[in-house]
Amino acid sequence: MSSDNQSKTLIGQVVSDKRDKTVTVRIDRKVKHPLYGKIVTRSSKYHAHDELNQYKLGDIVAISETRPKSKTKAWQVVRVIKVN
Repeated sequence: MSSDNQSKTLIGQVVSDKRDKTVTVRIDRKVKHPLYGKIVTRSSKYHAHDELNQYKLGDIVAISETRPKSKTKAWQVVRVIKVN
């Protein structure tokens, strides 16, 4: 059983910081192609809340789930892992 107080955390790269208090983070994952067996990279983009506008393009950040902040934003930047 999973505990409800643990929020999901992902690590990805900031690909856009143009909006106020919001960054777009790309999460890459490697999966095996079902037919050919080759390892391919799949990516997903998440909008994350950045209260102080401190994260910039190219930064590697950790994001975690939170309550919905807007229509498309339900993640929050927790910390920076690597500054670009």
